[in-house]
Amino acid sequence: MRFTRYHIPTLKEAPKEAELASHKYLVRGGFIRMLAAGIYDFMPLGVRVLHKVANIVREEMNRAGALEVLLPAVQPSELWQESGRWQHYGPELLRFKDRHGREFCFGPTHEEVITDLVRRDVRSYKDLPVNLYQIQGKFRDEMKPRAGLMRGREFMMKDAYSFDVDEAGAKTSYRSMYDAYCAIFKRCGLDFRVVEADTGNIGGSMSHEFQVVASTGEDFVLKCPKCDLTVNQEMALIRQAGPLVASPGGAVPAMEAVHTPDQKTVEDVAAFLGVAAAQVVKTLVYVVDGSPVAVLVRGDHDLSDVKLRRALKASSVAMADDATVRAVTGAIVGFAGPVGIKAPVYADFGVQGVADAVVGGNKDFYHLRHASLGRDFQVQGFIDVRNAMPGDPCPACEHGAYELFRGIEVGHIFYLGTKYSRAMECNFLDEKGESRPAVMGCYGIGVSRILSAAIEQNHDDRGICWPAPIAPYEAVVIPLQTNDEAVMKAAEDLYAALKAAGVDAAIDDRAERPGAKFADADLVGFTIHVVVGARDLKEGIVEVKERRGGVKHRVPVAEAVGFVRTRINK
Repeated sequence: MRFTRYHIPTLKEAPKEAELASHKYLVRGGFIRMLAAGIYDFMPLGVRVLHKVANIVREEMNRAGALEVLLPAVQPSELWQESGRWQHYGPELLRFKDRHGREFCFGPTHEEVITDLVRRDVRSYKDLPVNLYQIQGKFRDEMKPRAGLMRGREFMMKDAYSFDVDEAGAKTSYRSMYDAYCAIFKRCGLDFRVVEADTGNIGGSMSHEFQVVASTGEDFVLKCPKCDLTVNQEMALIRQAGPLVASPGGAVPAMEAVHTPDQKTVEDVAAFLGVAAAQVVKTLVYVVDGSPVAVLVRGDHDLSDVKLRRALKASSVAMADDATVRAVTGAIVGFAGPVGIKAPVYADFGVQGVADAVVGGNKDFYHLRHASLGRDFQVQGFIDVRNAMPGDPCPACEHGAYELFRGIEVGHIFYLGTKYSRAMECNFLDEKGESRPAVMGCYGIGVSRILSAAIEQNHDDRGICWPAPIAPYEAVVIPLQTNDEAVMKAAEDLYAALKAAGVDAAIDDRAERPGAKFADADLVGFTIHVVVGARDLKEGIVEVKERRGGVKHRVPVAEAVGFVRTRINK
């Protein structure tokens, strides 16, 4: 690649909306340009990185025995109605009608389409197992797209789907994809962790996320250093070890109503009444499978919707709207309480230890002091629904406690079972001639998101430090004096020799000042910089700089190609 024949529109300033390093450097380095909120053009450099990631994904999927297909991006609503997701997927599903008034969607995922494809072709157990994958653009209509490629609306994804005759075969396929994913992310040069996770809108009974460790990640992950249990915070269980807040000594005074004007938050109420946030018990009203339910958690804890759904074995949970809160409590939002509420009440285990509580008064601008569980209000049961935190006891071992790190989800695999095959009648005849639904798995990788994740993990204040396997170019030759024949000949010879040796190389042959060339090379993130200058060349030397760490080496010209190869592990 020659700079003079390439389109690399680097910028000195990042867009105002860019907060993360990956967003800033992808735009400044000329990798992407925003077309609309959450929708990006990929420039030549961006396409090269995208293709390198996709090729690694493709090679490992093929090695694992998966077969590549390409499915339509536009999907008819009938398939989604068969699976039951047309009504339940939510506003992220971009729905539209064609000229004949028929309903379609732009695929955010392809479980329905692939299940329809397989059910039309697979007849016998002899046709299974099969694992089909594609690398394709998806669209999810995020309410607040942000952070560039990290949380866009249109994105590139690899999605695969396995079909097996039984649970044992399906779990073998699942493990094969688990191993393939580990190989993919290792080859991409990423520091990642495998995390137990919720199945969400995709469904199924088991799933794992692949999280790139990064301080800017939007996912919170908990890990036990004793037993290595690693789980997404939203579903991390807690080993129950008795009350989490000591009960006060003596009898609890009689409950009394207190006027708390404009004191809606836990912090406001605690400060107003002079109590700790842990003594305030929040009453959160949810709609669970269509019916209102109240859930109590300590004021210093946060409730996990995922754990609530699992604890109540519900299909759907959502915060109640203002009208529903008023109907079951008699008060506006912010003053709900368990005393006299018109809904079933459940409490997090942490509430057991709060004997003398402050709760909402179920009356506008009132709270109740000295509310006592068992005396003033009852619960139908205690459940583990709060977000686990660092230091909470691990449920899988006797002595461990959680540690917290942040991550960026780049892959997610799901054991689906027969969720889709049964609903859509994707059946086969077994050895006895009986019809059975195929047992499925589903496996996704955010191909375009990997670009952002890699940068969040690999950058400095000058730009990107790509891992060599996914760098747009592994090495760049930088002649400092383009009007010097000897310098240009040496640079051209090195450029040709690097390419002949299998190095993915570029040459910055622009008539630019050296500082501008160095700045662009750092910004774009070439793994190795080979600097050819007139002064060094007279001594038969070139400077080889490693982008990561900025280490510089003075290397004889004749040894430069071999030296570069060793530095990029060729």
